Amino acid sequence: MFVATLLTNPDHPVLERVTVESLRNAWGGGDAVWLDPGVAAEFALPVVPANRWEVWQGLQGLGIDLIVQPALGRRKRLLLADMDSTMIEQECIDELADEAGVGVPVAAITARAMNGELNFEMALRKRVALLKGLPASVIEGVIANRITLMPGGKTLLATMKANGAYAALVSGGFTAFTAEIAAVLGFDENRANRLLVEGGVLTGKVAEPILGKAAKVQALRDLTAQLGITPAEALAVGDGANDLGMLALAGTGVALHAKPMVAAQCEVRVNHGDLTGLLFLQGYARAEFVE
Repeated sequence: MFVATLLTNPDHPVLERVTVESLRNAWGGGDAVWLDPGVAAEFALPVVPANRWEVWQGLQGLGIDLIVQPALGRRKRLLLADMDSTMIEQECIDELADEAGVGVPVAAITARAMNGELNFEMALRKRVALLKGLPASVIEGVIANRITLMPGGKTLLATMKANGAYAALVSGGFTAFTAEIAAVLGFDENRANRLLVEGGVLTGKVAEPILGKAAKVQALRDLTAQLGITPAEALAVGDGANDLGMLALAGTGVALHAKPMVAAQCEVRVNHGDLTGLLFLQGYARAEFVE
């Protein structure tokens, strides 16, 4: 059995009953279950419809996400999350670069790296080199004044953890940021790259080895082994090319507001919903959310 989930942005609830019922009838699905009126609903399916992606494309124009996945084992025991443009709304290195006066060239490199056009490790070294001489104290100011959380993150963490899940923040960004974000959101652990500092300023170098695509996959393997579960029991979420490995390995790999090249390679795409959409995907109703 499969389940089809329709969801939208909670701040702009546009999911209408007629939309859900029309699709359910067309696909011969089971009774519709409203997880959050106007925001999310689901219904069972005997098979994956042949026109799934055609329907998906039509719903995108309405501001609605559609996910079809196996019904069995939807609730996961491990959350593995990217940080930049996933758990936070910014790319931390771009914000640091802006403070250093090199925001435009660094942002351009970031965009190409996240879309898979550049080798992530080489691109990171090149961007960090442009930060040489920036006072390390700037990091605290960037976190306080420039970084904002992606909506729904705290609820996602609190709800999954209340139901026995383990949560890890695994980022190609920097430990100075992940430590703060992990503490605020309630992650059990965080892994990221370390900026090297001497005399209170950034050296323009990052500690090796760099945590990139392969390291995120290894983190997923390590954590599932540590927890005594399989990758099928994990939910991974990210938006960039360096997330593709862990998204493919996890039982549910969610491309969240992802780069086009990344979304095209993922079965689960959330373009309109916020991070609470990852709870709806697991069958949680709004009444079960832990705020």
